[in-house]
Amino acid sequence: MSKQPSPTPWNIASRILAALFGGYALAYGFTAFFSVYLPLARADRVVFASLLCFAVWSAAAIYAFAARSALRAWLLLVGLTVLACLAAFLPAEFGARP
Repeated sequence: MSKQPSPTPWNIASRILAALFGGYALAYGFTAFFSVYLPLARADRVVFASLLCFAVWSAAAIYAFAARSALRAWLLLVGLTVLACLAAFLPAEFGARP
C-alpha cells in the first residue's frame, strides 16, 4: 500500500470553501437552468428546481472532498456553474427562451 501524504491546512480550507461557495454557485446555476428548461408549468418548474438545488449542493459538497485535488474540485464546480448559467441565461438574450 502506498502511503498518502496528509492534507495541508490550505488544502482542507480550499475544499471547505469549494464545498460552501462553489456548491452554492453550482446549485444556483442548476436552479436557474431547471427553472427554464423543465417541461412543467412555470410555478411547478420553480418549486421543483428549488427542491433539486439541495441535492445538487449536497453532491457538490461531497465531490469537493472526494476529488483528487482541491484544484480539480474548483475547476469542475466552476466549469459546471458557468455552463449551467450560460444555458439558463443566454437564451433570454436571443429571445429563444422556452
